[in-house]
Amino acid sequence: VPLFVTEFNNYCGNSGKLMGSEFRPEIRGYESPNENYLRILSGYGTPLIDRLIDDSGVEQFRQGVTRYLQEEKRPLLFSNLADDLHPVCIALRKLYLEQWQAVQSQPQEIEAIKTQKLRQLSKDLKNVGDRKRQDIEELINQTVASNGNAEFERDFRQLQAKMVSRLDELLNTFSVESVYQQAQASHRRNSVVPLLGILSEAFYYLANGLEDLLVSCSEELTRRFFQQLTMRVQASDYSREIYRLLGNDGGIEQRLQQLQQQVAAALMNEARTECDRYVRERPEFFSEGTASVWQLRQTLQQSCRGYDYQSMIEAEPAIRQLLKLDFEQKVGDTVLRTFRQTINQTLNSHLLSAAQAQADALLHEYDHARAYLAQTLDKEAAEKVIQNQRLKVELHNKVEAFNEAISGINTCLEAHQLDRKKLSLISHDDLVINASDEADLEIPRSQPAESGELHTPVLEAV
Repeated sequence: VPLFVTEFNNYCGNSGKLMGSEFRPEIRGYESPNENYLRILSGYGTPLIDRLIDDSGVEQFRQGVTRYLQEEKRPLLFSNLADDLHPVCIALRKLYLEQWQAVQSQPQEIEAIKTQKLRQLSKDLKNVGDRKRQDIEELINQTVASNGNAEFERDFRQLQAKMVSRLDELLNTFSVESVYQQAQASHRRNSVVPLLGILSEAFYYLANGLEDLLVSCSEELTRRFFQQLTMRVQASDYSREIYRLLGNDGGIEQRLQQLQQQVAAALMNEARTECDRYVRERPEFFSEGTASVWQLRQTLQQSCRGYDYQSMIEAEPAIRQLLKLDFEQKVGDTVLRTFRQTINQTLNSHLLSAAQAQADALLHEYDHARAYLAQTLDKEAAEKVIQNQRLKVELHNKVEAFNEAISGINTCLEAHQLDRKKLSLISHDDLVINASDEADLEIPRSQPAESGELHTPVLEAV
């Protein structure tokens, strides 16, 4: 049996609330609860249901809740709403006033805008030159003072790997037979070639082979770096600004190509100097207690057992090992310790001075920029006037919507005696910058709402 059927039957038969009323429902024991329910409801209908609702107190509860919400809770809700909206309204009011003053401070006539743009031209050239210089300085700092330039780091690691690999190739292809012939050809009166003569020729052979590679890698490293720099400059905002001011790139690409040639020449020369030092033995080569001096003695013992060509050929593995001990240290010092700093300083000294020189060169393009600007200035000035007028209209509309919303909220606050919570409007005087502008500033004042209700347009504007 449904609970509401049972409760209905109890109300009619046992509650006593219908005594003395017009209703005389009878609960029959020989009928089921559902049959009693249907019979009583069919007999008395809606009037009995209304009496049941009155007796339940639901209507009084509804009236109490309504009174509480309207008389007690509603003012509190509006007070909290005003507190929440206060910082938002202040921020919006400040934003609109700043935007209005920014628009109003712009020239409103075509000739005035043309004069302003010409006056601004030298500042624009300096600004774009400084931005380009700072961008190059940032790339240089990223390259020489950290490992943040991933492309450059990858290219330099390739240089390191190529130098180590090239040394192994040169050692593997080194031939005592060939070197012996070259040494004897330089001293035809003698048929005997000393071990030091073999080592001397081997030093030149390895140093020159490594020099060819380091020079080539330095040139490629420079090319790759300037390719990255050129793409970075071309994709920058200041590059587009230079085109807007001058109608061309201001000679940037040509100057970068010239700078690339200068840096490449400097690095290639440094590479030659670095490898030229390989010809001289390291101080440790003859130091007592080192692996190299031990290997040198072993090589001497093997190669000096006879005076003919064959004894030197038999000592070839020992000679190759001796060369490896010496040149591995030299190449290691180059790729791990000295040459990266050489590259860094070369890039640093050349590019920083060039970046400043290019920034200064842009300032000397003023006459060209002025002539180019004159070609499009009338059109740009007219577009600027239209844009300023459009912005003023948009701001007018925003201020109207803001004042309408705030006025509606303030009316509700007044209706609930919350005048101290009222929010600030944007008044006519707030928008006046000077007397000459007052004719342009006709912001309609929103009319307060007639009742304490917040209408949907007001809530949407907030």
